[in-house]
Amino acid sequence: MSGDGSPSDAPFDCHDLRVAVVAASWHEQVMTGLLDGTLDALKKHKVDSPVVVRVSGSFELPIVADALARQGFDAVIALGVIIRGGTPHFEYVSSAATDGLNRVALDHGVPIGFGLLTCDNDEQALDRAGLPGSKEDKGYEATSAALQTAVTLRKIRRREHLGG
Repeated sequence: MSGDGSPSDAPFDCHDLRVAVVAASWHEQVMTGLLDGTLDALKKHKVDSPVVVRVSGSFELPIVADALARQGFDAVIALGVIIRGGTPHFEYVSSAATDGLNRVALDHGVPIGFGLLTCDNDEQALDRAGLPGSKEDKGYEATSAALQTAVTLRKIRRREHLGG
């Protein structure tokens, strides 16, 4: 299982971070689970008033994440799901969305929570969506990772001791 060996995700205080979420609309049940997991993580990490923007599909995530990063958010959480089909569409959209989100993070120095599920079938997506009975909660995990990265980047920019 892909969740084996995941780091501890004990919540930490992020009340002073500005966070935006961009979430695709395709695969409503999976997206509901991912978005709920993200909002739960934000609440547990004490993030007040996150901005949530919905887009059509996963292909649209990078352009909206870019616009949000330009607005000065400390972290952007990107949520989507792409299910493999019988055409090369899966590879094209998965690659474009992944590369685009990575480019946004590097171009703006803003962590992007990578909550984009790329699955072979609906069962795999449901298992990662954080729904009752799911094995993993990728919305929560992506959010926690982005928040931790935002805190680390803030320390680096302030030349604070990072520990270690």
